[in-house]
Amino acid sequence: MNLDQILKMNEEVDVMTQLGYPLYFLTVIGVWKLLSFAALLIPRFSILKECAYAGFYFIISGAVFSHLTCRDEAVEYFGLILLLVLTITSWNFRPEDRKINLRRILSTNNQNK
Repeated sequence: MNLDQILKMNEEVDVMTQLGYPLYFLTVIGVWKLLSFAALLIPRFSILKECAYAGFYFIISGAVFSHLTCRDEAVEYFGLILLLVLTITSWNFRPEDRKINLRRILSTNNQNK
């Protein structure tokens, strides 16, 4: 999916044209997705991983709403909704060491004041 977007494969070009987006969006979205995958695979860097999950959520939910506004058939965005559910599930059940401890961050900030 990502390389298809970066390489501007015919199917991806057709979808972006139908949705009314400029074709350079394919390159931008494809590169963002590749960087997000890399961020999820490297150890540590919890904040970077949170940003990657957020990026996936925004890209995929934006794609769903784009298909909805174009009144595409449900089959066009079924896969996207499934991918969105999998992304949210993966984020929710990630290991504890990958979660950001907001209480610790907030208490550290309060102690520094």
